[in-house]
Amino acid sequence: MIPQAITEKITLSDGREITIETGKLAKQADGSVVVRMGDTMLLATVVANKEANPGVDFLPLTVDYREKFYAGGRIPGNFFRREAKPSDDEVLTMRLVDRVLRPMFPEDFHAEVQVMISLISYDKNVMPEALAGLAASAAIAITDIPFTLISEARVIRLNGELMINPSLEQLAQADIDIMVGASKDSVVMVEGEMSEISEREMLDAIEFAHAEIKKQIEAQESLAAKVGKSTPKREYNHETHDEEIREKVWAYGYDKYYDIAKHPSDKHERGEKFAQVEADFLAQYADDEEELARVTPFAHIYFHDVQKEAVRQLILNEGIRLDGRDPKTIRPIWTEVDYLPSTHGSAIFTRGETQALATVTLGSSKDANMVDGVVTNFDEKFFLHYNFPPFSTGEARPLRGTSRREIGHGNLAQRALAQMLPDDCPYTVRIVSEVLESNGSSSMATVCAGTLALMDSGLQMKKPVSGIAMGLITDTKSGKFTVLSDILGDEDHLGDMDFKVTGTADGITACQMDIKVQGLSMEIMETALLQAKEGREHILGKLLETLPAPRPQLKPNAPKVVVMEIPKEFIGAVIGPGGKVIQEMQKETETVIAITELETTGRVEINGVIQENIDKVIERIKQIAFVPEAGATYHAVVKSIKPFGAFVEISKGVEGLVHISELEHRRLEKVEDSVNIGDKIDVKFLGYDDKKKMKLSRKALLPKPERTEKPAKPAERKEDKPQDKPEA
Repeated sequence: MIPQAITEKITLSDGREITIETGKLAKQADGSVVVRMGDTMLLATVVANKEANPGVDFLPLTVDYREKFYAGGRIPGNFFRREAKPSDDEVLTMRLVDRVLRPMFPEDFHAEVQVMISLISYDKNVMPEALAGLAASAAIAITDIPFTLISEARVIRLNGELMINPSLEQLAQADIDIMVGASKDSVVMVEGEMSEISEREMLDAIEFAHAEIKKQIEAQESLAAKVGKSTPKREYNHETHDEEIREKVWAYGYDKYYDIAKHPSDKHERGEKFAQVEADFLAQYADDEEELARVTPFAHIYFHDVQKEAVRQLILNEGIRLDGRDPKTIRPIWTEVDYLPSTHGSAIFTRGETQALATVTLGSSKDANMVDGVVTNFDEKFFLHYNFPPFSTGEARPLRGTSRREIGHGNLAQRALAQMLPDDCPYTVRIVSEVLESNGSSSMATVCAGTLALMDSGLQMKKPVSGIAMGLITDTKSGKFTVLSDILGDEDHLGDMDFKVTGTADGITACQMDIKVQGLSMEIMETALLQAKEGREHILGKLLETLPAPRPQLKPNAPKVVVMEIPKEFIGAVIGPGGKVIQEMQKETETVIAITELETTGRVEINGVIQENIDKVIERIKQIAFVPEAGATYHAVVKSIKPFGAFVEISKGVEGLVHISELEHRRLEKVEDSVNIGDKIDVKFLGYDDKKKMKLSRKALLPKPERTEKPAKPAERKEDKPQDKPEA
């Protein structure tokens, strides 16, 4: 028996439809939906354990997003011919969904939750990541898992008009590209890139997306009502509390934490002082091991709460931050460029206790990053890699490969800088950011260090880019809020918002915002954006003090790129049988040669450090792909002689005939009367004859001999002419 599906439709403002379906697939999961737009289909499932694992005091949420190659009618190109580890694009989508879902679960819900989203059908006109958040939330909506419904929308601006959920083609032409995640009441997450837009334009795009998101949440509510399993929500008890211990901790710790926070200190010193308060409290139970064991877990939780509240109230009431700054002040900045002598560009950016070392490497088109996925398939010629080693925070922990965080932060910095690279950049550009110290926004330090490193390399950036991380402290009881510029790690942890903004002097280029509280108003967001602008401009000024403009020349050790075009029919000759010719040229000259076949020509890119070697390659390719130009003069060598003319070489391997009549202005009895084998002569290329053979002339370049007048013949006398005899 075929199960009856339950469906709900969402109509977008432009008339397109999204369908949510449940009841057909994956029915053993707690919740399962198929979201469809056009021919793009996502299957989303959710399973949540009934009880929390012992000792777990957080939400163990896993969000997994995978694009199945069969969705696009493709077989994976790897060795195993099956989907392997997630691509960077898949990881980025996981992060986008996770960051919206996580704050929507109750704080005291600690059961393990697993959300899995799979792209099972792909329509090139519908990008699937824009539907992933909706699919995840809809799968949870039809269950009894406690959760505040959300959705996501991708908003772009095309030709001055805002629209959501664009195609890949529309996205390529847009000047705003923002992913927005929100509940019905408030925006939770924003991430995207822009073409130097204003703060007001960005807010308009967010508001536009939120209006569409509300429709999607209403559809989820309607679907849940049809299914009828979402109410009542499950009962759970994942936390136990002791109010007596809570009161003791608050009474003991609040003033002490407030006082520590009020007197500035560095990260490690402050951490030790905070930890000592808890240790001193527990010391009173040292003589009673049983009581100490009972109190310690409760005390640890409550001391964290007390510390958080003390720091927040200090900021709200007195405007004093943990390092002594006021809300708007940026930490001291120092920078240095050209730090590494062997790189193509390098820079150090240090802001407070956050430090990034960025390097630039210039490569050929062969060094491009090959992106091979279901949705995207191209060669990426600019990419940024962000590394966050454990020593940057004074920790020792195992290295487990590139983390999701590193991929996400690197992508944000890459998007911030991408639009500022020169349009005609012939290089593949790789930036690597090594985070050497971290206490607040290493991703924004990466943007600043990356800008300086690019300028140091000699690449002519359009405009320098700076970035800043903004924080927020709110108090729902009093209605007070304080926006913090250039947040510390502790302020990120204890605060209500992490809002990263990058841009030039003329506008915003990228942003990433995570909001931890519900009900954040647009007024607060606008305040944060305007304050961020002041901070960005201050940091940008510091960058330009170090290096006011890109260096006029590339570094001596940087590769030089020369691009030339050859007739399409010569590509094979330049490559040679089995690549023999091009490989020999690369080996002999220490260059990298890349050939791209265009419609009528071949684009040859020559990449090398030594100009002399590049010139050798150019000359060799010109010889191989030689095409004579009509009317041009060539220095030729006589290679062979025939009775009817001389064969001459006008370029290496290119020979043509100079007919005997085209050697001299005078009549020649034999070719040797004019030239011999080995002679060097100039010839003019006259074109091709009917048989597509070259017509060459030496005579055309020689001065014509002066004309001599022929002597006139003596006039014949009439009487000298024989007389006709009369007929008989």
